[in-house]
Amino acid sequence: MKKDTLQKRTKIANDIMYYIYTHIDTHIDIEELSIDLKVSKFHMHRIFKDAFGKNIYESIKSIRLQKASNLLLTNKYSTISNIANQCGYSSQSSFIKSFKERFDMTPKEWRSTGYKDYSHKILQQSQKAMESTANFSDMTPTIVKMPFFESFYIRNNGYNANIKETWQKLQTWILSNDIKNYQQIALFHDNPTITPLNECQYIACVVTDDKNIKSDRLPNFKIAKGVYAKFDLIGKRGDILKFIHWVYHEWLPKSEYETTTKPSYVIYRKNNFLNEENEFDLSFYVSINY
Repeated sequence: MKKDTLQKRTKIANDIMYYIYTHIDTHIDIEELSIDLKVSKFHMHRIFKDAFGKNIYESIKSIRLQKASNLLLTNKYSTISNIANQCGYSSQSSFIKSFKERFDMTPKEWRSTGYKDYSHKILQQSQKAMESTANFSDMTPTIVKMPFFESFYIRNNGYNANIKETWQKLQTWILSNDIKNYQQIALFHDNPTITPLNECQYIACVVTDDKNIKSDRLPNFKIAKGVYAKFDLIGKRGDILKFIHWVYHEWLPKSEYETTTKPSYVIYRKNNFLNEENEFDLSFYVSINY
């Protein structure tokens, strides 16, 4: 396959995935999407499956359920019906059926205590997280209103060791283009404490104020603006997964805040994937409302 063809196919696959994540609370019209992308539905489905290993409809269903399972934990004042609607389900009964097929329990059982065992099994997939001795119980966030960020990015399929290679590619692009002022941002489209790590969509992003920077190689998108709880954190690689677990399973449910379907993200001051010590210095942002 020619390099230009591969880049075009990668861009189409990424555009489809981005559309799904940003429209997960609505009816997703594949016909309309194919018109917007100027690609036939058949070609669109084939490109997407080649890139992500599953078809578009499977991905939509999986992402809806992942978002719903997250909201069930954090939004204790929202009814199951409301959460189903927020995640694009037209009926509560169809949502409950799909949820039980995915998690082997009802949304009510999940919300009660069922998520704990499920989440712990996912944490066990990361040896670094299980070895972490970090304690976050005394942490308090600042509440901030963040602008949107226009970013260049590379999507990594899975929360895994491949993330290091993804950041190295972005760093190569930064150095090759002699970009001086930039931010490194990681976007968590999925909550890696309730989504199997090999299924998580992790997005490594570069944001620069230089409007002259263009790229035929890297796609770009906007990181959502909004109100966020901001946590400042210093640690080592395994600590971040344990920290995210604490935010969603302990801090948010006790905080009286609710979260949204917007993804959380981190802004690095020191990127653990780009130093030999595996150390990070970052701010973690989780979308909230009250």
